Amino acid sequence: MPKHRSFFFFKPPPPKSPPQLPPSSPQNQTFSDAIVDENIETAQSLITKWNSISTSSNYSLFTNSPQEAKQYLNAVKMLQYAMMYLIARDSTSQKLITAQSLMKLAMKKLETEFYRILSQNTNRYGSKSLSVESTVDHRRSISEIDDEFSDEDSSSLTTLESNLKAIAECMIFTGYSKECVNVYSIVRKSIMDEALFNLGVEKLSFSQVQKMDWEFLEWKIKCWINAVKVSVNTLFPGERVLCNYIFDTPERNIAFSCFTEICKEGAIMLFGFPENVAKCKNTPEKMFRVLDLYEAISDNWQLIESLFASDSTSPICAQVIASELRLAESVRTMLSDFESAIQKENSKIPVPGGGIHPLTRYVMNYISLLNDYSDALSDIFSDWPQTPLPESYYKIPSHDEANPPSEISKRLSWLILTILCKLDGKSELYKDIALSYLFLANNMQYVVVKVRNSNLGFILGEDWLIKHEMKVKEYVSKYERMAWSKVLSSIPENPTAENASDIFQNFNLAFEEACRTQCLWVVPDPIMRDEIKESLELKVVCKYREFYMKYRVGLDSVVSYSPEDLTDYLSEILCGSVLSHSTTDHFKRFKV
Repeated sequence: MPKHRSFFFFKPPPPKSPPQLPPSSPQNQTFSDAIVDENIETAQSLITKWNSISTSSNYSLFTNSPQEAKQYLNAVKMLQYAMMYLIARDSTSQKLITAQSLMKLAMKKLETEFYRILSQNTNRYGSKSLSVESTVDHRRSISEIDDEFSDEDSSSLTTLESNLKAIAECMIFTGYSKECVNVYSIVRKSIMDEALFNLGVEKLSFSQVQKMDWEFLEWKIKCWINAVKVSVNTLFPGERVLCNYIFDTPERNIAFSCFTEICKEGAIMLFGFPENVAKCKNTPEKMFRVLDLYEAISDNWQLIESLFASDSTSPICAQVIASELRLAESVRTMLSDFESAIQKENSKIPVPGGGIHPLTRYVMNYISLLNDYSDALSDIFSDWPQTPLPESYYKIPSHDEANPPSEISKRLSWLILTILCKLDGKSELYKDIALSYLFLANNMQYVVVKVRNSNLGFILGEDWLIKHEMKVKEYVSKYERMAWSKVLSSIPENPTAENASDIFQNFNLAFEEACRTQCLWVVPDPIMRDEIKESLELKVVCKYREFYMKYRVGLDSVVSYSPEDLTDYLSEILCGSVLSHSTTDHFKRFKV
């Protein structure tokens, strides 16, 4: 864990009398000379007083004597003016030597006070902008945040910030900017490093990331996403604002050099983590966490670029870009692997009852989750070559030529086409052709419902949905024709009383065979199941009712079912294991 450095920037000098001003001849002294002497004497009095107080004492000039601190800073500035005057008059004068000695003592005192204030307030992360961290809006640029801060009434600033700013101004004015910046950067960098550490940011090599088990790495990714949010919206902007406030000089590069020194190492470490994750061997199941990393960078890129827009911080932006590119490459690889895995799936066991294939569920659930990252995926695949889809696949002729399908639409359409082609092959595993069509109808319906009930519908478009809903109806129609053709053909178009008995017997056998065969078939979608049953009632029951009402009299021995019985039995088919025992037991009496 980062530790705040504890050290003194100088050893307190042994007690000695400060240099005394040489006596001046009143006769030769000008008004300016008198002012210079007065300024040096005033500075000597205050500097001597506070120099005599041990640096190890808890008694602070700025904490315990704020009014005298202002006088001290003013005296130091006047001392600087005096030195400038003496240099212009006589650069070898004893007065100048005395003033220079006093200035060195004053700077050591201010350096100590500057360090004391910074190090004693490490629990506080600086400026007012951080005390209201929740209000920092990542959509605003850093310049807007700076402007807002600079517009605040100075009376609302804390004593801490005002004192730091006053000391910095004085040290920079007197030519001690390097010493001031050095103290500030060391202390603030220590605070920044500790803040990042507390957010879970640590220096990790690719080897360390690669060896992590997935559950732990997934937890680290979640921590990182939170760390980026806090860092980009609070820590880095807050430090930038604080640097700009404390070092508010015409030489703006002082503030930015401080900010760079404080944040550069931690920022590169922070933004280097995603690149190491992306370099690992990632399976398609890990894609969503990789996309989370990509989105976190993409969503915050505008503010990141604004924060670190300079030559000195260019390595930070370079690291962010490198991580984003590596993540995009990883996503493309994983999606290609996902498509390849679909194509290579070679299970030869048909799904019982023609139900939903596990591959269909898995792929569509996966694509539905991918849909939540549509913006990121559109960006990732914007310039990535894609095998062209048949125009007829995702559009019907009426589509608007002015609004061609998006890249993400094409990509997801291609994945769905891949799974549908795979299902076509798996339908051939069924010996019963009617069941193979029911299997295709069930799986196509599952795909369509998944698309319509999610944002996929908006991405793929209404044309796509209409086309595939028509395909479902086509499969259902083929299932009905193949499964119930014998039942329907058992009642001829022009029956007669003479062959009515044979027709009833043939119908009974055909109906029982159809129901017995389909008693374990299944249509999971309740809406589609009801539609199929309504269709069968119209085709089978209505035709039978007409024949039944006309020819049943006197044929009780061969009439096994009333139209209502047919409706009851039809209501219980296509339910798979939900089929009632009474229906199953009834059809066990018949040989098929």
